[in-house]
Amino acid sequence: MQLSYRVRSGDTLYKIAKRWEIPVESLISANLLSSPYTIYVGQRLSIPSGAEGLIAYFSSRGGHDDLWLFNPRTGANRPLTNGLGASFSTPVWSPDSRRIAFAGKNGVVYVVGVTTGSLAGIDQLDEGEGGVLDWSPDGRKLAYTKRDRILIYDVATHEAHSIQRPGATDVQWFPDGARLLFQAPDASGISQLYRIRTDGTGQQQITRNTEGPLHNVRLSPDGAFALYTTPGVSISIIHTVELATGRVYEVKGGPLAKNYFPEWSPDSMHIAYSATAFEEGRGYYSQIRTVGRRGDNDRVRAVSDCFATPVSWSPNGRKIAYLSGCTEQDFADEMWVVDLRHPEPIRWLDGIRITALQWSPSADVERPEKITYFSPVYKIRLLYPSHWHRVNDERYEGPDGFFQVSAISAEADLGQVCRGEAFHPLRPYGSQPRIIKARVSGQEACFILPSKDQPAEMKGQSALIARYPRPVVIGGTVYPYFILWADRGHIAGLSSTLAFVP
Repeated sequence: MQLSYRVRSGDTLYKIAKRWEIPVESLISANLLSSPYTIYVGQRLSIPSGAEGLIAYFSSRGGHDDLWLFNPRTGANRPLTNGLGASFSTPVWSPDSRRIAFAGKNGVVYVVGVTTGSLAGIDQLDEGEGGVLDWSPDGRKLAYTKRDRILIYDVATHEAHSIQRPGATDVQWFPDGARLLFQAPDASGISQLYRIRTDGTGQQQITRNTEGPLHNVRLSPDGAFALYTTPGVSISIIHTVELATGRVYEVKGGPLAKNYFPEWSPDSMHIAYSATAFEEGRGYYSQIRTVGRRGDNDRVRAVSDCFATPVSWSPNGRKIAYLSGCTEQDFADEMWVVDLRHPEPIRWLDGIRITALQWSPSADVERPEKITYFSPVYKIRLLYPSHWHRVNDERYEGPDGFFQVSAISAEADLGQVCRGEAFHPLRPYGSQPRIIKARVSGQEACFILPSKDQPAEMKGQSALIARYPRPVVIGGTVYPYFILWADRGHIAGLSSTLAFVP
């Protein structure tokens, strides 16, 4: 049953404030209730919300950690990867919202094309490295740190250069694209913020910190301020730094001095963050708060039942997405959004483990034509139409076609294997299938195309058989050959994107 409140009186305000555990005075002072509207309590969003852009998030909804996209306008979800994420992975959008970078399984840094479905692994980080990936303003380069170096990688030319800087972390681009911000220890070993040119010259120290380490460094979109948390995890206080003057401002924060995941608003004027709180009988939970960049006007906007939650601003800066649904400090299984103009948090997703999220910078993001499929079992990757859906780990299909993958264990040569599949006693390809020799992804291969008398229930099934560069072992059995089944209209296109992976 849908529950709703019609906001008309102070009495209703108190009911809403109690329901969402938001101080009623903050609702009134924020002037959020200047006109009547309806608040929907605890309901999943069932109609388009008017929200812009897409939300990238990591979830194990497909059985393993992967990158997914959620469309707030339609409620649609789709995966961008298959088996490549990790529990620590965080999506990082390029400024034009065309690509997403993340550090995934085994520390590999990936770049995913949102509209093309392309996927590239560009580097591998050591354990504990790569806390921050940051795109250049033109969306062409990535900056990150690895082994006491600042790395700058050009995703167009696949060229990289490095700046030697021991202890550097949290590297980020200034809006001019010519300078970088980063954290590193000074000569006394104390954590400081620095700026440096992308060619490694002109290093300048920004802060004069004399206390604890600086974490979660974030440069404001306009390049005028930076923020950080200090000194650690058990106590985490947010500070901002006005870069022109070096003046530092402290954010008072939540009741327990546990303030996490601070993020700048798109206009650089506010910060959203998660502040841990505690109540007898309820335990730990978190407040979703916003504050001005000089520590002013700190307000509670919503609450989450997680100890802490990442937060992300909508492209227009009017909404904040966050996670909830934690039980006993486990991972979240809900995604919520709060509109800063109205006190009605709305649940968008539930029932799936979610570990990280980030809203796209652009409001308009095109739907990709193709999506990457990756199988860690069969050691292959290919692109398939984005409107097809997953049937199981090996099969995807849509109204206009399908594909399925497997492997063949045989000691025979490729020609014999192709003939054995083509002329199977059950005649899945009809009585006179054609076998065409080919090379796919640099490997010896063959296509099997059906004859006209193929049974209609086979839906035009065709096949590609290719020799693996190195036989794969699955369940203790050695498989020298890979096989792809697909409808005749898509077999060639799918095969052209096939790649064998280690």
